[in-house]
Amino acid sequence: PSIVQAKVCGNAYINFEIPERWKCSLEQTEWVCRSEDSQEAKEAIIILTAKEMGPADTLAIYQTHLSKPIQVSLRGGGTDVSKIYKKPEFSQIKGQTWLDGFHLGSEVPNYFTRYLATIKDKIAVLVTFSAHKDSYAKYSTDFMKAIQSLVVIASKNLMAGREGIRPQTDPLFSPSEGINFPAPPLPDDLPRKKKDSSLYFALAAVLAALGIYILIKFRKK
Repeated sequence: PSIVQAKVCGNAYINFEIPERWKCSLEQTEWVCRSEDSQEAKEAIIILTAKEMGPADTLAIYQTHLSKPIQVSLRGGGTDVSKIYKKPEFSQIKGQTWLDGFHLGSEVPNYFTRYLATIKDKIAVLVTFSAHKDSYAKYSTDFMKAIQSLVVIASKNLMAGREGIRPQTDPLFSPSEGINFPAPPLPDDLPRKKKDSSLYFALAAVLAALGIYILIKFRKK
């Protein structure tokens, strides 16, 4: 269940609300937010990325990127492509235009990721909300509160010498190699989908009938 208490996560370019049990820290060039509970930290993660705007940084280009399956490199070798669960669309959040997209398996297998991207004062900002597909519902309310509270505070003079701001030549959607993203396979204690109990009842009925049949045959001997 979602925790009502929230706190503000802020840095040089963005503010938003996170659950009280979460914290954010700088990892490489990204701000990474996750729960302080060790189990929840395996299930969900929020990543903030910002960069100086370059020629490839337009909302139209971002929309094209999120409108196609995203190729992802697998940790064991090889590649796979994501599944688009929601076509990217534009929305207004506190007066700022954001592009909003939703994929499965675009960052790591079996994890949903919701992408929020925007541009303000020559700063491109990307916030990703990821959780394992079997536990995404657990974090959906917290994610929605964070999204609805997004405030971009970027300004032109913050680009030089600031931590967590990628240079103009870096792509916005390229993940940082230094981020400790929750890794597959699925932890054993993550919630699983309930299996259909009718299958067990049917199997029990078949075994019971078989037992009665064997008992009758045995008595006739």
